[in-house]
Amino acid sequence: MRKPLTLAAKLGLIGTALLLLGLASIGLTLWMTWQLEGGAAAVNEAGRMRMQTWRLAQAMGAPDLQRRDALMAGFEQSLELLRRGDPARPLFMPQDPRSQARFAEVQRDWLALRQTWRAERQPSAAEAARDADAFVQRVDGLVSAIETQMARLTSVLNAVQLAMVALTIASAVALLYSAYLFVFNPLAQLQAGLTRIGGGDFAARVEVSSTDEFGDLSAGFNQMAQTLQGLYQNLEAKVREKTERLEEQHQRLAALYEAAAFVARARSLEELGNGFARQLRTVAHADAVAIRWSDEGNQHYLMLASDGLPAEIVQEEACLRTHECLCGQASAGASTRVIPIHAVNPNPMLGHCGRAGFRTVVGVPVQLQDRLVGEINLFYRQDAGLAPDERALLETLAAHLAGAIEAFRLAALERESAVAQERSLLASELHDSIAQSLSFLKLQVGRLHGALQRGDRPQLEATLAEVEAGVQESLADVRELLLHFRTRTNNEDIAQALRATLHKFELQTGLTTHLSLEGQGLPLGSDVQIQVLHIVQEALSNVRKHAQAREVWVEVERAPQWRFEIRDDGQGFDAEDNPADDTHVGLRIMRERAARIGAQVEVVSVPGSGTAIVLSLPEKTAAAVTSP
Repeated sequence: MRKPLTLAAKLGLIGTALLLLGLASIGLTLWMTWQLEGGAAAVNEAGRMRMQTWRLAQAMGAPDLQRRDALMAGFEQSLELLRRGDPARPLFMPQDPRSQARFAEVQRDWLALRQTWRAERQPSAAEAARDADAFVQRVDGLVSAIETQMARLTSVLNAVQLAMVALTIASAVALLYSAYLFVFNPLAQLQAGLTRIGGGDFAARVEVSSTDEFGDLSAGFNQMAQTLQGLYQNLEAKVREKTERLEEQHQRLAALYEAAAFVARARSLEELGNGFARQLRTVAHADAVAIRWSDEGNQHYLMLASDGLPAEIVQEEACLRTHECLCGQASAGASTRVIPIHAVNPNPMLGHCGRAGFRTVVGVPVQLQDRLVGEINLFYRQDAGLAPDERALLETLAAHLAGAIEAFRLAALERESAVAQERSLLASELHDSIAQSLSFLKLQVGRLHGALQRGDRPQLEATLAEVEAGVQESLADVRELLLHFRTRTNNEDIAQALRATLHKFELQTGLTTHLSLEGQGLPLGSDVQIQVLHIVQEALSNVRKHAQAREVWVEVERAPQWRFEIRDDGQGFDAEDNPADDTHVGLRIMRERAARIGAQVEVVSVPGSGTAIVLSLPEKTAAAVTSP
């Protein structure tokens, strides 16, 4: 059976449908406007091509060939711009067949015209003017085709805007009608019922005409009226019944609270299973309890813990195949079951339980969403059943157990992921430094062999010098990686680690360093500190390799948020340029490390004026890592 839609779902579906229609209309309008803007820019560019054509015609026959070539290059740039388009402006050619055909004709005629005008015999002024006039007519045809397409799009845009107005009106009417149908009318009925109840008519009932929240409210109102009527007729009996139910609910809540508290305290899977088994035995008033864990394929059930179960049964059922015993059910259709043991025809699969004196077994699946984690078995030495409240309580406790088991599994996966992440980081560091240097040395060795075979001593000496420099660079990278991987931080203050890092940098490079710390703030956690130090070290490595600097400044601000700036007085570089060199590899590594702690890295550099690397941490970083 289909699940009835709630009021929120109904209103959500209506609102979502209207919102999607509105968004689609707006998106279509924006797209068409963008097309019109691009086409207008294409018309302007085509008009510019006409002007360029006449300038080229005037330049024919003149001795200044450089000016002619420059004008031709400019014209070809305009053609290339129309061919590729420029989404940033925006500018692009319409994709209709006519515009594309006119543009293809312009390109074809331009290739013929360019070949004529670049021939050894320069055309006369009259010939150039005639050729230019014919070519301009082609360009005019292109402009006319684009304008025709733009006019067509403008008409469609006007129609879409009118449709959006109609959609807005229809949406308002639909929302008002939906509000009356789903909200105001049911509210009026409930209000009338409340008025009758307030007047002492406890027989008042409200018609349940829907299956949404108001239907539930109407049913609840009717149940309330019935309850009030019953209380009015037999108040003492109802009070006693309610007291008993409240006591049962209190006991269930207490059991759930104790189970949740124990799950939070358990430190191992064994401790969790044994403690949970004891609690279940007390809550369910069972004679024995067994908790079984199922493997991923639901092929076997392993005895995770037990309480009160005879040792021979624990030994026999240490590992059960699914369907080997009624206690281990398959994941498909798993449900809470009450299994009688002593019946007219005893089940041979429960013989060992019967020999132990048990008369009833209750199986509760331990499920996490749609995945079967295991099963809880409750053993009774008398005939037993399950009330709905007891069934709900046991299933809730089983859900707590499933969540706790999954938490232990996820914790193990997190530890495994942390190891894999650290290995990936190590591989990335080696690839970005040592592997590249070794690739360079391999190429140089090949050149060295070639120089030896040719007997080219100058080339041999130059290549040896490059090999020596490459080896020194590799050694420096190895030392730097060892420094990164051995970095340890002070859990109270990062200043000491920064001073040690700068001191080592001075010893390695001979450069002068300056450390400035301002403000007061909460200390950073060790996981954040190690990433910050790696980023600072990577920035210093870039200074050593590329900056050609004399001094380095490291400025730290602790408040209102942590901010680290590494600045040098070196040669700098063009920050807009983005080649795949070692500098940008280092910047990528820094940004990856910053992303792990939610920070940002900014690069400010001007050729000849040095480089500044700024690391900004979120405002909540210190509080987050130091809170218990």
